[in-house]
Parts: sequence; structure tokens; C-alpha cells
Amino acid sequence: MSVEIFLDREKAERIQRTRPTKDEYFMLIAKLVSLRATCPRLRVGAVAVKDGYILATGYNGAPRGMDHCIDVGCLIVDGHCHRAVHAEQNVIAMAARKGISLEGATLYVTHFPCDTCFKLVLNAGIKEIVYEEMYPNEATEILLREAQDKGIVKIRQFKLSKERVRLFLEELFGEFVD
Repeated sequence: MSVEIFLDREKAERIQRTRPTKDEYFMLIAKLVSLRATCPRLRVGAVAVKDGYILATGYNGAPRGMDHCIDVGCLIVDGHCHRAVHAEQNVIAMAARKGISLEGATLYVTHFPCDTCFKLVLNAGIKEIVYEEMYPNEATEILLREAQDKGIVKIRQFKLSKERVRLFLEELFGEFVD
């Protein structure tokens, strides 16, 4: 039996060029998860990750077994939909149902959590939040500053570049048309 080491440099370089970083990978997954959202007001996706592995995912939508906003409409109170469960709440609920601890996890989320979700995320033991878009909320910003000042959670924004997304789509599906 003969063993040889073979490296196709051209293929290897293409793979290196198109391989997502961990931040790109998990944010892409959060964005894909957001496509399952059923509240048309804002489609949010979230992925809890620890040690490079996905622990749970969530998107905003109606509670299990209940009608979705896209089917019966949003239940609006003070300008907010009260029918949909937020993506971050669904990540925590999914992990709890499966007996998975989120202690020390990182949460990749398409939009920064509201103040209620932010507090739940902290109490679930999540130690880092990586978000793409800021969701403007004065209460959240106050809580965010305090949590950062106390070192409770690391928070950073990560935006996927359209060029990288286009590269990934072309790698997956061939020539991508605008």
C-alpha cells in the first residue's frame, strides 16, 4: 500500500478564501434562522454557541401551538407586538426544554436584545452578545452600560459584509444574480 500527501493548492486557496470566520458562520446562521420568524414587524434570529458548537436557536414568533402574526395579525400594545415571543426568549426556552445550560455561552443575534431579553440573557449566564443591528431602546442602553461597566457581559457588533455574503452564495449556488 502506497500513501502520499497531495495538496491541490488552487482548491485549497479557494476554500481558504470562501471559508467563513466563526463570527461570519454563526451570524449567517442567525440570519438564516431569522427567515423562520413569523412576526412581520421585525424578523430576528438568534444562535447560542459555546466552544464552537451550537447549543440552541430561536426566532421571533407566536408561542408553540398558537396562531402566528402572519396568519391572524400582530397583537399591538403601546407600539409593540405582544403575540410574538422574541428570538432570545426562544433560544433560552429551547435550551431549557432540552436541558442545555447556556452558562458561558455566546449569543449571536441579528438585532440587539430589548431590555427584557437583555436581562433574561444575563440571567441565563450568557457571557457574550454579538449583534448585527442595534435595536434602539433607551432602557436597554442604560442596562447595557451598567453590565459592561461591571464586566457581566461582553458585547460587540459584527456586521456581515455584502461582498462576503455574495462570495458565500456564489460558492454555494454558483453564479449569483442581483
